[in-house]
Amino acid sequence: MQVILLKEVRGRGGEGDVIEVARGFANNYLLRQGYAVKATPGNLKQLEQRRKNIEKREEVRVADAEALVKKLDGATVKVKVQVGDEGQLFGSVTAPMIADAIKESLGIEVDRRRIELGKPIKTTGVFPVSVNVYRTIKATVNVSVAADTEVDTEPEPTASDAAAETDAAVEAPTEEAKTAEATATEEAPVEETAE
Repeated sequence: MQVILLKEVRGRGGEGDVIEVARGFANNYLLRQGYAVKATPGNLKQLEQRRKNIEKREEVRVADAEALVKKLDGATVKVKVQVGDEGQLFGSVTAPMIADAIKESLGIEVDRRRIELGKPIKTTGVFPVSVNVYRTIKATVNVSVAADTEVDTEPEPTASDAAAETDAAVEAPTEEAKTAEATATEEAPVEETAE
């Protein structure tokens, strides 16, 4: 079945492309989700009239993608993870973790589905990761995986530490408590004594 794509469909084509797909895929996904319309003679005629506008939008998308590649390509982002005794990670570095690291360090929001890991990252080090920015335009980001040592640096408080903090709080009233006490005595009504 022939359809005209209204939006980019990854691995199939972009806006304005006329593609051949299985009838079930077209009816159940592309047409239902608004990604395509049937390639009828009327729709093909409308497509020819809109072709210049589509080409202009495509030029803008490609220019934006190339500008994004310049910012991403060769950049290094850090991902902190928990590591075992032998340098092995607890789990692995995932695409959402890399997307969050890119947003945090570079201020660029990247869809996690566009990050191509290849094989899972399960050790510390620096790994090149490909980011599919738009169609065939890709960037390579260096992901530096390091151990998260901040978790173990601060000792947990003991019961005696908590009791000492509570005693100190009871013994030394705060400034707010002193101010509240002073205003309460000033505002207290004066009782007259009957003689």
